[in-house]
Amino acid sequence: MIGIVIPAHNEEMLIGPCLARARACARDPALGGERVEIVVVADRCSDATASIAARSGARVLDVDARNVGLARATGASALLALGARWLAFTDADTLVAEDWLSQQLALDAEAVCGTVEVTDWTPHGENALFLSRHFATSYLDVDGHRHVHGANLGVAAHAYLRAGGFQELACSEDVALVTELERTGARICWSARPRVCTSARKVARAPGGFADALLNVVASQFLGKPAVA
Repeated sequence: MIGIVIPAHNEEMLIGPCLARARACARDPALGGERVEIVVVADRCSDATASIAARSGARVLDVDARNVGLARATGASALLALGARWLAFTDADTLVAEDWLSQQLALDAEAVCGTVEVTDWTPHGENALFLSRHFATSYLDVDGHRHVHGANLGVAAHAYLRAGGFQELACSEDVALVTELERTGARICWSARPRVCTSARKVARAPGGFADALLNVVASQFLGKPAVA
């Protein structure tokens, strides 16, 4: 069985489309009919995220931590208990491609670090053009990149357990896991083949995540400092 983990904090506007795409990739003929379980970890949600996810057919786990590392770990543990051999992680503001899972598995690695793309920069208003150009010129959306995104990450169950799983970190939990995967000798593929499209929203759900990184890039143009991708 293959498992998909989606942490969510007050994502009632986005969780529906996210799950629709996750269900579509679960039906990919290239998976040969293997069962795919989708777990949404609703972390301190005060909106309709959990109910929307449940109506969409996902397993919903409620936690009260406001900690993305704990949320991802909780979802992974539940799927491992159900017998998952492969864990795929994405985010509630992200749309995965229909062949997202099959592309991860086809790479024949113990872990796959994928890239992200952004198609709508309008949340950043007058800075949208600057950000889109900066992203296009500084971000490596190619095989062999060294980006780490919790929105596009896959790992074999045995490698995940050997690395100790996700740590209870409020941010950079994905980087910490990949660091441990490297330390424990996992075969990691850095690939642009598994595709996801993520949002460029300005209000971060997890401090230090992609949204904050984009805001830092915008701030750098006014401070006269080199922008960091």
